Amino acid sequence: METIERKTLGKVRPHQTQNEALVFEKSSPGKRAYKMPPLDVPAVDAAALLGDAHRKVPGLLPELSEIEIIRHFTRLSTWNYAIDLGMYPLGSCTMKYNPRVNELVARIEGLAEAHPYRPDSRAQGILSVFDLLQRCLIEITGMDAITLQPAAGAHGEFTGILLVRAWHESQGNPRKKVLIPDSAHGTNPATAAICGYAVENLKSNAEGGIDLEALTRQVDEETAALMLTNPSTIGVFESQIHKIADILHAKGALLYMDGANMNALVGKARPGDFGVDVMHLNLHKTFSTPHGGGGPGSGPVACKAFLEPFLPTPVLVRSAAAYDPQSLRTPSLRVLSGFKPGDAEPHPPSVRTDLGFPAFPRVLEEKAAEKTESHSSKPVGELVWDYNRPHSVGRVRAFYGNTGMFIRALAYILANGPDGLRQTTEDAVLNANYIRHGLEDLYELPYKTASMHEVVFSDKRQAVKGVKTGDIAKRLIDYGFHPYTVSFPLIVHGALMIEPTESESLEELDLFIQAMRSIAKEVEETPELVKSAPHSTRVSRLDEVQAARRPILRWRPIEPAPVAASQPTQFGAMENLPTA
Repeated sequence: METIERKTLGKVRPHQTQNEALVFEKSSPGKRAYKMPPLDVPAVDAAALLGDAHRKVPGLLPELSEIEIIRHFTRLSTWNYAIDLGMYPLGSCTMKYNPRVNELVARIEGLAEAHPYRPDSRAQGILSVFDLLQRCLIEITGMDAITLQPAAGAHGEFTGILLVRAWHESQGNPRKKVLIPDSAHGTNPATAAICGYAVENLKSNAEGGIDLEALTRQVDEETAALMLTNPSTIGVFESQIHKIADILHAKGALLYMDGANMNALVGKARPGDFGVDVMHLNLHKTFSTPHGGGGPGSGPVACKAFLEPFLPTPVLVRSAAAYDPQSLRTPSLRVLSGFKPGDAEPHPPSVRTDLGFPAFPRVLEEKAAEKTESHSSKPVGELVWDYNRPHSVGRVRAFYGNTGMFIRALAYILANGPDGLRQTTEDAVLNANYIRHGLEDLYELPYKTASMHEVVFSDKRQAVKGVKTGDIAKRLIDYGFHPYTVSFPLIVHGALMIEPTESESLEELDLFIQAMRSIAKEVEETPELVKSAPHSTRVSRLDEVQAARRPILRWRPIEPAPVAASQPTQFGAMENLPTA
């Protein structure tokens, strides 16, 4: 340990050495954290009331005092790494700081307590938030229409490809395949497959971008779309994006953009201006809403005018536009298809208007009531939900998505303004290139193309000493940093994917670079030190193979036999856990 401490630089500090047992292991019979007051109502016979559902023996619950419970969970909370403690260099995930003003605004009573079943006439405040956010995102992306319904980036992909499919079906040719570059996010091929398309891989060129010749060969009349991340997963901007769009459009295929890395473009370039037909955004990645923990998330989908009729229902419109396709902000299928007033409404039978999501009775009642109302009675300009969407792909989310995320994202956009958003983009790109410049003499850089918001190294030089990217990531924990993204993207063998975001100061970046340079030196001088890391954590390196093949996900008592109510409860422990 003396050698390790002597070689540890930067911001690392010794952790508390005390490990934490499970509450079941700390339990002692008879301990109580509370005492119920005497009953002030007649007692009931629980067995008679519950019948077969009545337990014959008490449940195996831990018994601890209040102070033990408080200390247990408080100690556990101090083990968590958080953006409030230090830098998250996770590439692709964009773990940026969530400004406190976002949280303040999201807790405003009138917004936080807005009920989704509130009538439109009494929800104009929260509907105005939705409307303003939509207009901001349309302006930022250069698109024509948008839906906020999808609950995450991958859900946005799903919704966007449903729009693609619905449009092709309306043209009489549903098509069969989607092209996906080898540098794509893993959700892209999964999305295409779940929407019923065959997935065809598209190889990257030597610069890490789309090979135009390969694209030209692969695009045909059966191609529905290309799902393209721009900038790509290796942090490279597709400089030939206009030509890519032209190749696709010439064959009637669409360009779908995975907007996961839009935080490298905001205020600098708009996807709608360089040929993108439909895209999703990740509000956590670009607009600072919370990320992680399984949610909440938000993945709005923006599209060009010809896809607007297929957006998930309902769509937020001004009352003068409701049920009047000619007055909507974007053209409807009727207008785009050349139909004139009096023509039969086009409704291709192959367009799915019901994706099997549950119907909400209250919504159905409101829709029925709306059909009998005179919309002219509504104040002109009032925001209302338009359910009269015969070409819609259907509802993809309960209500209209995660409202709290919309409020936070709008707060971020308005707090920064156009100049501020442009500055955050420039800072994110500058920070990534600063790290690249500080490490490229020690870590292999497989693609020399200019980096955008993130930089991807490989472990090629360190692998000579038997040290892999996972070893370096674990050693980085000893220096007080969360690990970078390991072994992704797959087109870079042994990838070290690093994204600092715009949140980090020069001082923090220098500490990170210092730590990574120190680890590279350790690899050369004492590789076993890195291969056995981490050393400063409560639990040393785990057996990852065993954890993956035989995970232990719940606590089980050592003695599972029933215990009489009058006897002390016998508690066990987690079985077969990897040990230090």
